[in-house]
Amino acid sequence: MTVQEIMKELENYGDERTKQIFLKHGAREPYFGVKVQDLKKIVKKVKKDHTLSIGLYNTGNSDAMYLAGLIADENKISREELNRWVKNASWYMIREYTVPWVASESAYGFDLGLEWIDSDDEGIASAGWSTLSSVAGLVPDDQLDIKAYKKLLKRVEMSIHKSPNRVRYTMNGFVITVGTAIVKLSDEAKRVAESIGKIDVEMGGTSCKVPLATAYIKKVIDRGTLGKKRKSARC
Repeated sequence: MTVQEIMKELENYGDERTKQIFLKHGAREPYFGVKVQDLKKIVKKVKKDHTLSIGLYNTGNSDAMYLAGLIADENKISREELNRWVKNASWYMIREYTVPWVASESAYGFDLGLEWIDSDDEGIASAGWSTLSSVAGLVPDDQLDIKAYKKLLKRVEMSIHKSPNRVRYTMNGFVITVGTAIVKLSDEAKRVAESIGKIDVEMGGTSCKVPLATAYIKKVIDRGTLGKKRKSARC
């Protein structure tokens, strides 16, 4: 399929109610409001396609950008392309999910995450924390830089309450992921979670809530899935 053919299909899948929900969450035009389950119908047809994913992302259409992340080839995408993606991400669904998912599965995930969290741009910094979280949830513990992740936990503890809005949200998610996916750092993550407590994030008038890190980590431990890794960051 070509970019033009897929754009037409996305337009046909567009749903006004979904579009309004996305709008409340901060989506920016252009976008059709396509449900994820409908995007996955296209994924089944095109599979992974590097060239197509780049073309779709470059349209600037939010639905196409999200789809681009689902079909991106992590083995072919370059560091330069990932940097362009994060800079051009239109809203938090793309910045904190699509781009980090692909980055974390690539060879550049950890390094880009560290680079992005130092950005003065709120969107890029939040993408960085999400990327580091995804790496932690994917990569076996013996292949992770445990010392670096411990330092990052301390950084969150010291700076989360004075960080920008979406950065606070993704930092909180980082503590949760480290506490549930990296066995050696679970106790330290629990301590940090208790230290930072409840995180206030402006959610744009939606009913979404920020998960309490202490409760989330405990829930995972209680159900016996501490340290369980994901096969893919994307969903």
